[in-house]
Amino acid sequence: MGICLGNYVGGLSVGWWKKNHNVHHIVTNHPEHDPDIQHMPFLAVTSRLMHNLYSTYYKRVMEFDAVARVMIPIQHYTFYILLAFGRFNLYANSFAYLFSKDRVPHRWLELGGLVVFWTWYPMLLSTLKAKPSLIVLHVLVSHMFTVILHVQITLSHFGMDTTVVEGESFAEMALRTSMDVECPRYMDWFHGGLQFQVVHHMFPRVPRHNLRAIVPLVEEFAKEHGLTYHRYKFIKGNWIVLQCLAKVAAEVRESMQIAVDKINAEKNK
Repeated sequence: MGICLGNYVGGLSVGWWKKNHNVHHIVTNHPEHDPDIQHMPFLAVTSRLMHNLYSTYYKRVMEFDAVARVMIPIQHYTFYILLAFGRFNLYANSFAYLFSKDRVPHRWLELGGLVVFWTWYPMLLSTLKAKPSLIVLHVLVSHMFTVILHVQITLSHFGMDTTVVEGESFAEMALRTSMDVECPRYMDWFHGGLQFQVVHHMFPRVPRHNLRAIVPLVEEFAKEHGLTYHRYKFIKGNWIVLQCLAKVAAEVRESMQIAVDKINAEKNK
């Protein structure tokens, strides 16, 4: 069912999502291990990513290259623009996963699903009696509208702690690295369960329609053990993320300026 809906209907690899999501839950917000915060050279939620860290998920060095030196210092301005193209990134990740040398369960079934998707979708677009430029515009607008989903996904972790803490429990890690969005029940349809990421990380097998019922238990647990349960309104949550991105951007600009000043000083000797 997952391959049918994800690959054949949506054009995305279910296997890629499962692998990515499982790793994310195990090592949430770890700069070297969590693929959900590894978006170099366009975004960095910690200045540690300036130091060419090795990604154990992608099995490559995340280089702080020329593109990163341009994009990271302005990432708090480009954040929402980049998220608008998030769907295209998911397409790319799906193909990269299925063509990788890693063991991929149901590889050919999934690839067949993507072939079917990239057959029926262009055929459907061809039935639109419009100029090619308008069809391209339709594709861009329809895909960029998913920015709402990508804001929801990144909101839960981008503004949270990325420190590597040895010896902490799984529950402590979930509370430290995740954020819930506080909203009335009638807005649950809009957030789709993604507003309860702390709860979801602590109880990953609880279905989304029951996540709200777990919130009081998490609040009680955090209070009992002296932990902080991060739960904010949607606007404040976005502001926290932007502040985090701006802080990292400022640190990167300062480090780059120090490097330039050092080079200039050496030249003037």
